[in-house]
Amino acid sequence: MKNIVILISGRGSNMEAIVEACASEHWPARVAAVVSNKAEATGLRFAADRGIATASVDHRRFDTREAFDAELARTIDGFAPDLVVLAGFMRILTESFVRHFEGRMLNIHPSLLPAFPGLHTHQRAIEAGCKLAGATVHFVTPELDHGPIVAQTAVPVLADDTPDSLSARVLVQEHLLYPRAVRWFVEGSLAINGHRVEQTEGEAQLLMSTATPKP
Repeated sequence: MKNIVILISGRGSNMEAIVEACASEHWPARVAAVVSNKAEATGLRFAADRGIATASVDHRRFDTREAFDAELARTIDGFAPDLVVLAGFMRILTESFVRHFEGRMLNIHPSLLPAFPGLHTHQRAIEAGCKLAGATVHFVTPELDHGPIVAQTAVPVLADDTPDSLSARVLVQEHLLYPRAVRWFVEGSLAINGHRVEQTEGEAQLLMSTATPKP
């Protein structure tokens, strides 16, 4: 039975999707804890209501990013994680933190990486005239949003899309993609070869939305 620790900063809707899939699909794992950098994060209440341990490490209490990350790592290690999952955790992590959990930390980014790393991804996709947008689950490495890609999901960019409408459609797909990728990890069905990740059981690593552009 593997331990999953999920990091959030707010509601953590991807965290909710993972918690629910873990229970309903009977993964060989449990969500051992949900940790936030904000004590008021509403996702902590969701976790606590389901009997999941919670903790908060307020980044505002620390003078440096390194000091915060050291305390965050200590807190996470207290739950003996096999996998750390970033689910809307709005902090840039130091290299030492990433190295500590390297190979066992996943993130989801709201673009089809390597396109549009960083912020404002949906606005940038629309402005660039992209016909597809989406989200990417990847292993976390010290270079922001550049880790080996586990899986992606794609949705069409509609002619009248705004960043909010596109974001909402992508988020629906994220809730399908992220639990799938986490399940693969805990089942041991991911193989990393350099910068390529293979799903060894043959499950699709690309999900396409059934939504189609308006004529």
